[in-house]
Amino acid sequence: MDSHVIAVIDDDLAVLDSLKFLLESAGYTVSAYSSATAFLDDRLARPACLIVDQHMPMMTGLDLVAHLHQAATPIPTLLITGAPSPAIVARASQLNIEMLEKPAGENDVLKFIDAHI
Repeated sequence: MDSHVIAVIDDDLAVLDSLKFLLESAGYTVSAYSSATAFLDDRLARPACLIVDQHMPMMTGLDLVAHLHQAATPIPTLLITGAPSPAIVARASQLNIEMLEKPAGENDVLKFIDAHI
């Protein structure tokens, strides 16, 4: 695990670029992925934490986190969603991950990162 790399996973390229810019401006190294499968395909990815969108094609953010838990490779995760339904909130709680509603505030994102690096 690279203690200085943050993986950001979002299929909305504007959000992906915005989060990447924010984190790099704060001095972090960022690996950006436009899908959960692209992240999983990157065999070298060993980030200190993840910032992941919930609603993506092929695999949701919660599905990705569940997959990482099943593979015994849990990573501290911040789930960002524009539609935090009770089911999403409950599943995020079960997986012990934090959640923010889109648009996520910059200070809230940086506070999560600072707490996990």
